[in-house]
Amino acid sequence: MRALKPASILGLLVLSLFILIAIFAPWLAPHTPDQTIGMSWDLPGPGSILGTDNLGRDLLSRLIWGTRVSLGVTALAALVAFIVGCTFGFIAGLRGGWLDQVISRCNDIVMAIPTLILALIVLAVLPKTILVLTLVLGLLESTRVLRVARSLAVDIGVMEFVDVARLRGESLGWILLHVILPNALQTLIAEFGLRFIFILLFLSALSFLGLGIQPPTADWGGLARDNKDGILFGVWAALVPGGAIAVLALAVNAVADWLISGERRVWGKKHE
Repeated sequence: MRALKPASILGLLVLSLFILIAIFAPWLAPHTPDQTIGMSWDLPGPGSILGTDNLGRDLLSRLIWGTRVSLGVTALAALVAFIVGCTFGFIAGLRGGWLDQVISRCNDIVMAIPTLILALIVLAVLPKTILVLTLVLGLLESTRVLRVARSLAVDIGVMEFVDVARLRGESLGWILLHVILPNALQTLIAEFGLRFIFILLFLSALSFLGLGIQPPTADWGGLARDNKDGILFGVWAALVPGGAIAVLALAVNAVADWLISGERRVWGKKHE
């Protein structure tokens, strides 16, 4: 693993800050997310650092609470994506044959459908609860993870230590957990960072369209949707959640880039 660059250090600090805000949201937010403290789109002042939203609620408080909701749902959806994607991807790459073809072709069919359109159709039918939204996001994004996991399993599966494990009579599950996963872990961690951002953007887009997190629960996409009309009057409330998404995306990308570069260096040393 290479040394941290200034951009990577800054990315880690910013990412840690967002995580701390999400964890300690009840203690950091000056008001509850649905508390009205003034008129619509009041300017920033002593009682409201970022001003108010379209209903007179404290924008800073809703942004802090939205951080917890957005990051929590995104993290859970990313976890679902990696559990499902890695499981089927590893099995397909290690087993090969007809099982690989069935899993890969089914995955290709799902990936051929535009993700946003598929999500809109599914969420238009199912109840728009946080649990359903998390599962839908995770399952749709698992198709991308599956392709990465399968590729890793194919590359690692031809190594001699995998053949040794097979000759010892180890089960498929044991090989996946104790041989394939440890050797693919660093790449998967870097991929997790990228998937995390894609899911966050996807969640925010769905909330902006009204099919994501439902009011009065605050999330970043919902904040942008609620305050979008303020832009016509010179109110920048809708830009605040967009800025938060952009900053977090840059931070995660910086950390993921560091992990990917470090993984390439370690992988190169193994094959020198």
